[in-house]
Amino acid sequence: MQPMTQKEHNSKQQPDSRSYKQILSQMIKSNMRQYSMIIALILIMLLFQILTEGILLKPLNITNLILQNSYILVLAIGMVLVIITGHIDLSVGSIAAFVGAIAAILMVDYSMPTYLAVIISLLLGAIIGAWQGFWIAYVKIPAFIVTLAGMLLFRGLTLVVLEGKSIAPFPETFKKISSGFIPDVFGGGNVHLLTLLIGIFLSIIYVFNEIKARSNQKKYSFEVQPKGIFIVKLVSLVVVINIFSYVLAIYEGLPNILIILGILILIYTFVMRKTTIGRHIYAIGGNEKAAQLSGVKTKRVTFLVFVNMGVLSALSGLIFAARLNAATPKAGNLFELDAIAACFIGGASAYGGIGTVPGAIIGGLVMGVMNNGMSLVGLGIDWQQAIKGLVLLAAVAFDIYNKNKNL
Repeated sequence: MQPMTQKEHNSKQQPDSRSYKQILSQMIKSNMRQYSMIIALILIMLLFQILTEGILLKPLNITNLILQNSYILVLAIGMVLVIITGHIDLSVGSIAAFVGAIAAILMVDYSMPTYLAVIISLLLGAIIGAWQGFWIAYVKIPAFIVTLAGMLLFRGLTLVVLEGKSIAPFPETFKKISSGFIPDVFGGGNVHLLTLLIGIFLSIIYVFNEIKARSNQKKYSFEVQPKGIFIVKLVSLVVVINIFSYVLAIYEGLPNILIILGILILIYTFVMRKTTIGRHIYAIGGNEKAAQLSGVKTKRVTFLVFVNMGVLSALSGLIFAARLNAATPKAGNLFELDAIAACFIGGASAYGGIGTVPGAIIGGLVMGVMNNGMSLVGLGIDWQQAIKGLVLLAAVAFDIYNKNKNL
């Protein structure tokens, strides 16, 4: 056995810096849209933090950001699945308004218990989604036409059932869905201790899952991130989670709606990454004919995607009505455009087959921070709409540039 040379010894002791650069470069290229949007979100937050003289990141404003954008983020979760399959849904705002109106009639006019009215409202959303999904999946009418018809239909029905008037107020238990906070069982005084403990708990769960996933990848000889990059990523996200928890804790604590959003994000991320139906949704968006030849029941999957969108539209309508404490004829106006913009800004492709739930959430936060920041610096709604339009155009142009570059 020959002795190890000095060069071989050094290569064993120190990782090849070029390999680190190559792996880092590959990570950035394969996640370009996601990383670019995260960086954009950070830069936008820093810009408005400076322009608003520190108001943007105050605990009160952070909480308001969550409450103001919760219903759009719920819609974005469902919309990204629709866009991945290669479709679009223009009716979500009208469905949200219609379901909110029905919920108000049930709870305010007929004094129905909150839980029962919520269940009926979500079932109504599923029925509406099934109605639209049938025409799209089985009759093969383009989703643009079906949902445009749905937008007009359910906006008209909203005006009919409300008779052009608002219905208010909702019961206190219903309002807490959107404006309530979890109680601090530890009685921390000025600091919400339960929120801090939840942040620490989530950090531990996150670190454990990441280490376990890395261990499994190494076990099956998959390529993993260099140890240094992996540690930096873990530490960075743990710091962000706990700073965010602290900011919420020094105001009112964890909003109820944030718990609902967190559960939805976890469920839908798991479904899209780890389940058969998630892979089928991506397959349909990538190439529907090829997916059908491979045994994917494309009609049923498309149908279920629109049923799901109907349910989430109903949930969004309930959240908005609870926040407004009223059902109004103009509720849900332009919700569909904000949800679609969030998905495209967050990395979904206009051609289908590409997109993630976390990406849609990031896109929604970009839109929310821009809206909030522009309002704080005194920009009018006219300039806000113009700037949002340019941002959406830039996001889609970036998607097309990347697609052409890879051809």
